[in-house]
Amino acid sequence: MIKKIIAFTAIVVALVACSTVSMTGRKQLNLVSESEILSASLSEYQSYMKTAKVSTDANATAIVKNVAQRIAAAAEAYLTVTGQTADLQNYAWEFNLTQDKDLNAFCMPGGKIVVYSGMLNLIGNGPDRDDELAAVIGHEVGHAIAKHGNERASQQMLASMGGSVLGAVVSGASAQTQQIVAAAYGMGTQYGALLPFSRKHELEADYIGIVLATIAGYDADAAITLWQKMEAASGGANPAPFMSTHPSSTKRISELQKSIPKVKAEFGNVSQPAASSEPATTTKKSTKTSTKSTGFKIG
Repeated sequence: MIKKIIAFTAIVVALVACSTVSMTGRKQLNLVSESEILSASLSEYQSYMKTAKVSTDANATAIVKNVAQRIAAAAEAYLTVTGQTADLQNYAWEFNLTQDKDLNAFCMPGGKIVVYSGMLNLIGNGPDRDDELAAVIGHEVGHAIAKHGNERASQQMLASMGGSVLGAVVSGASAQTQQIVAAAYGMGTQYGALLPFSRKHELEADYIGIVLATIAGYDADAAITLWQKMEAASGGANPAPFMSTHPSSTKRISELQKSIPKVKAEFGNVSQPAASSEPATTTKKSTKTSTKSTGFKIG
């Protein structure tokens, strides 16, 4: 009987705690308040940065910050045009390049972006460098603006929901939130800061990433060459060890090939966010981009 009550309550909670990812229209579970997610995520980010080795390569850092600023501006432009201006106050953007050979990058809720030097080395200095980097950062920012961290934490809460946990969820208590967020983001695990989202989340972030890259003035086709490089780096393994919770490169490339023409047609004429010639180390808000006469529709 108790199990049935818990199961029924879980269904009710899930039904009343649904939100929508605006760019894709997908319904998602949302049990954790935005303030709790932001607070817990900031704590995890600060803990990571205390031990991370920040890159001393000024040129490489400037490249990352320039691309990241443009993607951040594109995200803010999108949120503004789609009437999600209330979410803008949640972003205090920071852009970092850290010295780590892993093929990795992340964006925490609240806009804390980190790219590992291993990822930048994989991309290289070819003509598509900035476009491929935009695909990486756009993907990670896509996780943030789609609130995948909140959804992941909510799913874990629901999965482990028992009498005491249920009480904590219903009462809005936050005692367990930081622990759940840490687990959701995989901080301190063998994946480092790589977000172990579901394959559904990863493909959704891929799509949002190419939208943001396109709005920012980058070539969305570079997402395909990026994943071809990732596949080559994996030695043909699908998925590679660092992508064990992720879709295969082949699957991602296939989905991107389907989506890119539509994205270019819908978002290719959007006014591009201006890139800063001198990227700031930290910005409370990225430079606001005019969203008038952008001409793109949502939905």
